[in-house]
Formats: sequence, structure tokens, C-alpha cells
Amino acid sequence: MNDILEIFKQQGAFLEGHFLLSSGLHSAQYLQCARVLMDPKIAGDLGSRLAAQLKATGVRPDVVVGP
Repeated sequence: MNDILEIFKQQGAFLEGHFLLSSGLHSAQYLQCARVLMDPKIAGDLGSRLAAQLKATGVRPDVVVGP
């Protein structure tokens, strides 16, 4: 997991400060996922890792929905 955080830091996508989240809660850190997903190679790697973790837990999605 630390290597994933390093990817976010390298891409300038791990932000620190004060953030008001859409839920109304506050956070000192924020992950700007769009900055990481702009790189197809990184996005593919992260997607593969997520798929492997889902598969390992027995999750078998039958529908994928996106914006």
C-alpha cells in the first residue's frame, strides 16, 4: 500500500492542508485521483492491482458502471 501512496505523491496527487469534503467533513489529506489516472500506464497498473485484490477476496462483479 505504501508504494501506491508513493505513486500519488510522485504525481502530485497526494495533497496536504485543510480540505472541506463534499460530505461536510474535514480532512488534512486529500487524494486527487484524476491526476494519477491521467497517465494510462499508471491507471492500468492500479486497475490491475485492484482487480487482483477483488479476485483474491472472491468478488466477481457482473456489471461495471462509470460516469
